[in-house]
Amino acid sequence: MKEEKERCHWCKGDPLYQAYHDQEWGVPIKDDRRLFEFLLLETFQAGLSWITILRKRPHFQEAFDQFDYRLIARYQQTRIDQLMANPGIIRNRGKILAAVKNAQAFMKVQEEFGSFARYIWRFVNNKPIQNSWREPHEIPALTPLSVEVSKDLKKRGFKFVGPTVVYAHMQATGMINDHIEQCFRHKEIRELGKNFRLEESQT
Repeated sequence: MKEEKERCHWCKGDPLYQAYHDQEWGVPIKDDRRLFEFLLLETFQAGLSWITILRKRPHFQEAFDQFDYRLIARYQQTRIDQLMANPGIIRNRGKILAAVKNAQAFMKVQEEFGSFARYIWRFVNNKPIQNSWREPHEIPALTPLSVEVSKDLKKRGFKFVGPTVVYAHMQATGMINDHIEQCFRHKEIRELGKNFRLEESQT
């Protein structure tokens, strides 16, 4: 019988969750389109479970033009109404409007820094933070750093980006390695972090 790999507790028991954990969570991302995708999904997740968002992810991708922030930034009322009528996504008007506002703010950040990746990764000096948690309860929901990033994002016009949402975004996009030490991905993600270089990001 093949020995089961040790994983973080939160993904166990659901194949979709497990695949996300094994393939995506914590992998350092420097591509702006993917950074925006996670930002959009994290803002919709506020107050909900991440597995709920993962199950709706294909619907979000279709509804929001493959997460093309350039298109989302130009959504008008007609498109907002269409999204509100779409049962495949989270039909929260505030969050839908936030997605449009965040796309606009995202592009302003790109104009100032050259890419969103350059902006966001500077908060960790362009290198992933490597944590060493032994128990799941040790992992925080937010940190002073996520509070700092949240304040800066809000100052730049982003919505639904509280410290907890920001911390989840940093975990998901590899700015922080929060796999517990026993998890087989902890070491793999750490190695990816060692080789991470923030070159010119694709937008």
